[in-house]
Amino acid sequence: MALLTPLFAFLYHLPQVYKWLLKPYYVASLFMSVAFLAIRKTPGICDHLASQREDGNSCDFDWLNVFLFLSVTVEQHVGNIFLFSKVANVILFFRLDIRMGLLYMTLCLVFLMTCKPPLYMGPEYIKYFSDKTIDDELNKDSRVTWIVEFFANWSPECQSFASVYADLSLKYNCAGLKFGKVDIGRYGEVSRKVSASPLSKQLPSVVLFQGGKEVMRRPQVDKKGRAVSWSFTEENIIREFNLNELYQKSKKFSRNKVEKTSPSQFPPVPEEEEPEQPGAGAQVEESKKDK
Repeated sequence: MALLTPLFAFLYHLPQVYKWLLKPYYVASLFMSVAFLAIRKTPGICDHLASQREDGNSCDFDWLNVFLFLSVTVEQHVGNIFLFSKVANVILFFRLDIRMGLLYMTLCLVFLMTCKPPLYMGPEYIKYFSDKTIDDELNKDSRVTWIVEFFANWSPECQSFASVYADLSLKYNCAGLKFGKVDIGRYGEVSRKVSASPLSKQLPSVVLFQGGKEVMRRPQVDKKGRAVSWSFTEENIIREFNLNELYQKSKKFSRNKVEKTSPSQFPPVPEEEEPEQPGAGAQVEESKKDK
């Protein structure tokens, strides 16, 4: 009975709820909330819009990008809650007393400078480069293919992608296909290689190197220097970088490397001479005397 009473009350007031929702304010708010979806899907309008998709289709978009923009991961939700709470505290402290507002803002700055966000600490086969080691490693062996992620610790997208990138390194790492990472927030000079600053929206950037030269990257950069929208999922990385084919080729390189190095690991075994049987020389001399 305790559950039926609220249900009957809701059904009784349902016509009033409809009248309330049909007011101009809520109707206009609904249309404004779905304006982006409506414009991107309306023929005749979407044809004339700019597109950041790789296929150039301006009447379509990736739903995953919308969810990523809304921060669907738990870590990003928590981070956004903390961020908005800090901003609200700054405004409230300034309204209360400007001195308390300045003090709280100073504490926030100290917090940002001293407390770093938690990093991925799971298993991985990844080599971390610095500005002095990356060029030497990429040019060390032209037969080795490198997949390098350029990241910044402060970026929520880089933090979310860390576990995905680590799983890929565990699955595909071998002698001919290796994975690396560079923190361009720490090594700013390396950012020239990817043409992205530590504060750029192009992070993370995943670049494929063969023979020390860049072959492809994701996300791509348009003519205006802006990053083309792209989703950093495991499926997209495998498909776009063709990791399965690269892994098969790299395994052949690994086998050839093992075959070449294995014979030289053990010195050749000298052949043992058969010992002479006693009395064999005497028999030969007797046969010569008989002749």
